[in-house]
Amino acid sequence: MNETPAKVVAIIPARYHSNRYEGKPLALIAGKSMIQHVVERAWQAKILSRVVVATDDERIAEVVTGFGGEVVMTRSDHVSGTDRLAEAAELLHIEEHSVVVNIQGDQPLFPPEVIEQVADPLLEDPALPMSTLIYKIVRPEEISDPNHVKTVFDCDKNALYFSRSPVPFQRNPEEKVQPTYYKHLGFYAYRKGFLLTFVALPEGEWERFEKLEQLRALEYGYRVRVVLTDHDSIEVDTARDAQRVEKMIQSNEI
Repeated sequence: MNETPAKVVAIIPARYHSNRYEGKPLALIAGKSMIQHVVERAWQAKILSRVVVATDDERIAEVVTGFGGEVVMTRSDHVSGTDRLAEAAELLHIEEHSVVVNIQGDQPLFPPEVIEQVADPLLEDPALPMSTLIYKIVRPEEISDPNHVKTVFDCDKNALYFSRSPVPFQRNPEEKVQPTYYKHLGFYAYRKGFLLTFVALPEGEWERFEKLEQLRALEYGYRVRVVLTDHDSIEVDTARDAQRVEKMIQSNEI
């Protein structure tokens, strides 16, 4: 007897308060709030059965419902977006074997096809708990930039480590062959059951130093499958970033 295919649900954590850009989800870009751009792009992914914004702010909730989006109200004391994601998955009564895709609310230009790319490994392997996207670094300055997280992985595309430092380190820089560096992109897919397990785990030691949540899964022995994508991500962290995105939209660069 064939098993029912796992459903894929996208949840977009969104908070109003930010040290770098207050009210970022509601920033207007080409006449729409940033959160609307993100939701509308997610809707274009045919693999999704549901797209939900998870927030603790009534202003964000009002805007989302205003353009016809679905929203779930979560607690305001979450330390991370993953914690908010897990609470939302519970409140939405998502089934244990379903796949939950975490879409960052500050990437208004993401290609919808990356959702299928990050979810596919979990749909193909029911035992896999988690997957995420990586991108081959093409701008040399990103290799040493701690804001661009580097990734190394094994022959089966399972992550070995994530770091803000350049990994691998080239011992002999005079060698003609240079290492290939891959950066981590902030798209995750979780088995719903594992998502609840993940947020219940204590903070890991390497996670604490690097300030990278995904290291927690590796420290506790869980596989994290990395998926190489051809699409880089453009994150909006400042008002200047939002202006850059607006210019790209207006000039049809996307």
